[in-house]
Amino acid sequence: MDEKQRVLSRVPLFARCGGRSLEAIGRLADEVDVKDGTELTREGSSGGEFFVIVDGKVRLERGGKEIAVLGPGDFLGEISLIDGGPRTATATADGPARLLVVAHREFHTLMADYPDIRLEILEALAQRVRSLEPEALV
Repeated sequence: MDEKQRVLSRVPLFARCGGRSLEAIGRLADEVDVKDGTELTREGSSGGEFFVIVDGKVRLERGGKEIAVLGPGDFLGEISLIDGGPRTATATADGPARLLVVAHREFHTLMADYPDIRLEILEALAQRVRSLEPEALV
Protein backbone atom coordinates (compact mmCIF):
# COMPACT_ATOMS: atom_id res chain seq x y z
CA MET A 1 0.00 0.00 0.00
CA ASP A 2 1.49 3.35 -1.01
CA GLU A 3 1.25 6.59 0.98
CA LYS A 4 -1.81 7.90 -0.87
CA GLN A 5 -3.66 4.62 -0.22
CA ARG A 6 -2.74 4.86 3.47
CA VAL A 7 -4.14 8.41 3.54
CA LEU A 8 -7.31 7.29 1.78
CA SER A 9 -7.77 4.34 4.15
CA ARG A 10 -7.91 6.77 7.11
CA VAL A 11 -10.70 8.87 5.56
CA PRO A 12 -14.10 7.68 6.88
CA LEU A 13 -15.69 8.14 3.45
CA PHE A 14 -13.40 5.43 2.06
CA ALA A 15 -13.24 3.20 5.17
CA ARG A 16 -15.16 0.32 3.59
CA CYS A 17 -12.93 0.19 0.52
CA GLY A 18 -10.39 -2.56 0.01
CA GLY A 19 -6.89 -2.23 -1.42
CA ARG A 20 -7.90 -2.39 -5.09
CA SER A 21 -10.62 0.20 -4.60
CA LEU A 22 -8.26 2.49 -2.69
CA GLU A 23 -5.74 2.17 -5.49
CA ALA A 24 -8.38 3.12 -8.08
CA ILE A 25 -9.63 6.03 -5.96
CA GLY A 26 -6.04 7.17 -5.50
CA ARG A 27 -5.72 7.45 -9.27
CA LEU A 28 -8.80 9.70 -9.32
CA ALA A 29 -7.73 12.04 -6.50
CA ASP A 30 -4.91 14.57 -6.31
CA GLU A 31 -3.36 15.25 -2.92
CA VAL A 32 -2.69 18.95 -2.27
CA ASP A 33 -1.44 21.05 0.62
CA VAL A 34 -3.01 24.50 1.03
CA LYS A 35 -2.02 27.46 3.16
CA ASP A 36 -4.11 29.20 5.79
CA GLY A 37 -6.70 31.42 4.13
CA THR A 38 -6.76 29.58 0.81
CA GLU A 39 -10.24 29.90 -0.70
CA LEU A 40 -11.41 26.54 -2.02
CA THR A 41 -14.88 27.56 -3.16
CA ARG A 42 -16.78 30.84 -3.47
CA GLU A 43 -20.51 31.02 -2.78
CA GLY A 44 -22.43 31.57 -6.02
CA SER A 45 -19.60 30.62 -8.36
CA SER A 46 -19.45 27.50 -10.46
CA GLY A 47 -17.26 24.69 -9.25
CA GLY A 48 -15.70 21.59 -10.61
CA GLU A 49 -14.00 19.96 -7.64
CA PHE A 50 -14.87 17.74 -4.72
CA PHE A 51 -12.64 18.02 -1.64
CA VAL A 52 -11.89 15.53 1.13
CA ILE A 53 -10.08 16.95 4.17
CA VAL A 54 -7.15 14.77 5.20
CA ASP A 55 -5.57 17.12 7.76
CA GLY A 56 -6.53 20.59 8.95
CA LYS A 57 -9.79 22.52 9.00
CA VAL A 58 -11.98 24.26 6.44
CA ARG A 59 -14.37 27.06 7.43
CA LEU A 60 -17.71 27.32 5.57
CA GLU A 61 -19.52 30.63 5.22
CA ARG A 62 -22.85 31.50 3.67
CA GLY A 63 -23.86 35.11 3.24
CA GLY A 64 -20.71 36.14 5.13
CA LYS A 65 -21.67 34.14 8.24
CA GLU A 66 -19.84 31.05 9.44
CA ILE A 67 -22.06 27.99 9.16
CA ALA A 68 -19.60 25.19 9.92
CA VAL A 69 -15.99 24.19 10.41
CA LEU A 70 -15.06 20.88 8.80
CA GLY A 71 -12.11 18.70 9.78
CA PRO A 72 -10.30 15.51 8.84
CA GLY A 73 -12.58 13.00 7.13
CA ASP A 74 -15.15 15.61 6.13
CA PHE A 75 -15.78 16.53 2.52
CA LEU A 76 -17.29 19.36 0.52
CA GLY A 77 -18.07 20.46 -3.00
CA GLU A 78 -20.41 17.60 -3.83
CA ILE A 79 -23.57 19.68 -4.16
CA SER A 80 -22.56 21.68 -7.23
CA LEU A 81 -21.05 18.57 -8.81
CA ILE A 82 -24.30 16.64 -8.32
CA ASP A 83 -26.74 19.31 -9.53
CA GLY A 84 -24.50 21.50 -11.74
CA GLY A 85 -25.57 24.60 -9.83
CA PRO A 86 -23.48 27.29 -8.15
CA ARG A 87 -21.50 26.73 -4.95
CA THR A 88 -23.73 27.01 -1.88
CA ALA A 89 -21.01 28.35 0.43
CA THR A 90 -17.54 29.83 0.54
CA ALA A 91 -14.96 27.37 1.87
CA THR A 92 -11.64 28.65 3.22
CA ALA A 93 -8.73 26.79 4.78
CA ASP A 94 -8.61 27.61 8.50
CA GLY A 95 -4.88 27.03 8.92
CA PRO A 96 -2.76 24.83 6.70
CA ALA A 97 -4.63 21.82 5.34
CA ARG A 98 -4.01 18.69 3.31
CA LEU A 99 -6.79 17.79 0.89
CA LEU A 100 -7.71 15.19 -1.66
CA VAL A 101 -9.17 16.90 -4.71
CA VAL A 102 -11.34 15.08 -7.21
CA ALA A 103 -12.29 16.85 -10.46
CA HIS A 104 -15.78 16.79 -12.00
CA ARG A 105 -15.31 13.82 -14.36
CA GLU A 106 -13.46 11.79 -11.74
CA PHE A 107 -16.16 12.57 -9.15
CA HIS A 108 -18.81 11.08 -11.41
CA THR A 109 -16.60 8.04 -12.02
CA LEU A 110 -16.28 7.66 -8.24
CA MET A 111 -20.07 7.91 -7.83
CA ALA A 112 -20.73 5.40 -10.62
CA ASP A 113 -18.07 2.83 -9.74
CA TYR A 114 -18.30 2.84 -5.91
CA PRO A 115 -21.90 2.46 -4.66
CA ASP A 116 -20.83 2.50 -0.99
CA ILE A 117 -19.12 5.86 -1.47
CA ARG A 118 -22.09 7.21 -3.47
CA LEU A 119 -24.42 6.23 -0.61
CA GLU A 120 -22.15 7.89 2.00
CA ILE A 121 -22.06 11.12 -0.05
CA LEU A 122 -25.81 11.16 -0.58
CA GLU A 123 -26.49 10.48 3.12
CA ALA A 124 -24.14 13.30 4.12
CA LEU A 125 -25.83 15.58 1.62
CA ALA A 126 -29.24 14.79 3.11
CA GLN A 127 -27.93 15.48 6.62
CA ARG A 128 -26.54 18.83 5.47
CA VAL A 129 -29.85 19.82 3.93
CA ARG A 130 -31.65 18.91 7.16
CA SER A 131 -29.23 20.83 9.37
CA LEU A 132 -28.86 23.93 7.21
CA GLU A 133 -32.46 24.39 6.04
CA PRO A 134 -34.68 22.90 8.79
CA GLU A 135 -37.54 25.31 8.07
CA ALA A 136 -37.69 24.17 4.43
CA LEU A 137 -38.30 20.53 5.29
CA VAL A 138 -41.65 18.86 5.71
